[in-house]
Amino acid sequence: MHVVLLEPEIPPNTGNIARLCAGTGATLHLVEPLGFDLDERRLQRAGMDYWQLVRWHRWRDWDAFRASCPPDARLWFVEQGAPRGYHEVRYARGDYLVFGRESAGLPRTLLEANRPGWIDLPMPNAAARSLNLSNCAAIVLFEALRQTGFGRD
Repeated sequence: MHVVLLEPEIPPNTGNIARLCAGTGATLHLVEPLGFDLDERRLQRAGMDYWQLVRWHRWRDWDAFRASCPPDARLWFVEQGAPRGYHEVRYARGDYLVFGRESAGLPRTLLEANRPGWIDLPMPNAAARSLNLSNCAAIVLFEALRQTGFGRD
């Protein structure tokens, strides 16, 4: 599995997601611009000593990232307002789970251009603005891993 962070802004979230990827074997993709320096102390602290266990790539922009994906890659764009929930799709090994900036989410144009892959996490309490990015990544990644047997054959 792949976790893609498009223009992440908050170092502890990225560090937590790096730790999530280390523990699950998922590959982390960081798509610039980043809202922090990768050597920032808070990023390292959140990822603790797990960074050396993470397979990760840094991309200069969305186009560079997208060009790196295999032609048949399946991308799931996780953002509010989707036509279906994250639990309503069938994941496959090698899928990409794409998450946007903490302050703005994924660009609407990207979502509309990829509508079949647009999914969300249902939030029964509509008064809550959003869930934490690292929590969202964990929820969706573990559902994808559950469906694909957690990498066990």
